[in-house]
Amino acid sequence: MTPPRRHIHVSCAIIERDGRVLAARRSEAMSMPLKWEFPGGKIREGERPERCLERELVEEMGVRVSVGAALQTTTHHYPSFTITLYPFVCAIRSGEITLHEHAACAWMAPEELASLDWAEADYPVLESYIRHHRESM
Repeated sequence: MTPPRRHIHVSCAIIERDGRVLAARRSEAMSMPLKWEFPGGKIREGERPERCLERELVEEMGVRVSVGAALQTTTHHYPSFTITLYPFVCAIRSGEITLHEHAACAWMAPEELASLDWAEADYPVLESYIRHHRESM
C-alpha cells in the first residue's frame, strides 16, 4: 500500500508597489532551488491564510503587509508532495525588504513576470493574477 502523499497548504503574496509586482527567487538551499515564486509560507494548523502571510512576510522579508483581494486557490501535484496555494494581492505597510531565505527578489511589471523561471505551482497563480490585473485596469 502506498503511503499518503504529503499535502501542504501555503499562503502566497502578490505584493504590488508603484505598478510593479515582487517576485522572489528561492535560494540554492531551498527545495526547487533558484526557481521564482510569490513569497509566503506554510499555513499552521488553525491559522487563517491571511494571518499566515502577515507572519511569514515579517519572518522571510522583514516587511508588514496589508492583505487585499484573494485570488483563486490552486493545487499542484509534484512527484513527492501536493501543494495548495492561497494567493492574495498585498501591499507593503511598513519595513524595507531584507531577504532572510530567498536568494534574490525583483520588482517587475506584471507583463514581465512570465519571463521568469517559476516554480510549477506558481504558474496558475501568475495567470490568475494577470487576469485580475487586466480586469482591475
